[in-house]
Amino acid sequence: MAKHHGSHDSDVSVSPAQVEKYLRGINYPASKRDLQNHARRNNAPEDVMDTLDMMPDRQYHSADDVAEGISEVE
Repeated sequence: MAKHHGSHDSDVSVSPAQVEKYLRGINYPASKRDLQNHARRNNAPEDVMDTLDMMPDRQYHSADDVAEGISEVE
């Protein structure tokens, strides 16, 4: 049976810790666009970028705030 790798379902299998790895060094507060740009500069993989794309468009004030935004995606 084939594994479904890279499928674009609504289920996100990216943890806040994985996303945070690509946001290391970002200055808070940060907008959703700031998070996306910072992650892209850190060569974040597509699944991390997809997760950031689906997060609420607002200001994030800390890594915990970003984790909360990610939990709203799932």
